[in-house]
Amino acid sequence: MAKIGFIGLGEMGRPMVGRLLDAGHDVTVWGRNPARVKPCLDSGAKQATSPAALTEAVDMVMICVTDTDAVEALVFGPDGIAQTATADKLLVDHSTIHPLRTREWADRLRTDTGMGWVDAPVSGGGDGAKAGTLAVMAGGDEADYARAAPVIDAYAGQLTHMGPNGAGQAAKACNQMIIGAEVAIIAEALNFLHNFGIDAKRLPDCLKSGWADSTVLQIHGRRMAAADYQDIGDTYIMTKDMNIACEMGRETGSAMPVANLVQSLYQLLNGQGGQDKGQIGLMWLYQQEKL
Repeated sequence: MAKIGFIGLGEMGRPMVGRLLDAGHDVTVWGRNPARVKPCLDSGAKQATSPAALTEAVDMVMICVTDTDAVEALVFGPDGIAQTATADKLLVDHSTIHPLRTREWADRLRTDTGMGWVDAPVSGGGDGAKAGTLAVMAGGDEADYARAAPVIDAYAGQLTHMGPNGAGQAAKACNQMIIGAEVAIIAEALNFLHNFGIDAKRLPDCLKSGWADSTVLQIHGRRMAAADYQDIGDTYIMTKDMNIACEMGRETGSAMPVANLVQSLYQLLNGQGGQDKGQIGLMWLYQQEKL
């Protein structure tokens, strides 16, 4: 089995490490937060002292961190992955970041060190990571993808090679556009039902198996109707992702009126004090009559 390094031990990363260990891989982790590192060590992972040390010790480095700046620092910063990268190693980035930065940095890493890069953002949340059912959208060279795929299979229910570097991130931008638009229209529909004097909690069951049904409706919609804002994504993450999608729309000359509206709603959510309401916080905007 492969020697795998993993950086980014948050809600997604820890269960992904667990799945890799369960699949028999030799896993080394690095993280700044001891409380996040310890469960991985208890499960059998090894610990590296820096991203550079981790890269030197493994064949494949996987990262799953918050944003574009965090990826750049891990790869090209002091004691970063590029310091010990070589042509026989591979980087797999599960973070959700800007597609153009991904393409630029993959070219830079390959030119400077020979190390390949596969962008492979994920969708499915912590529960999907635990169950091994994540949707993974990948971008990179065919050979690099073929090398990474058997390892990613440890936590993927659907793995798709979308094209060259940046293609995985572009597909993830589409994923976030669709989720954001669904959350927005579900919030609008639930608020309408409530104002019409109907128990909005009944809507997910009412629409189940019909064409308006979706995973977002059944999971997010139920919690939105109950005003339960705990543990559902992160407002910052969704805002960041909508910003990326809308910027890519401008870069490519693609009309995105719906995505731009959803972006403005998440920006309003942050501006109105809803930063702690998570991905489904748009419901809170309607409930608070902030629109």
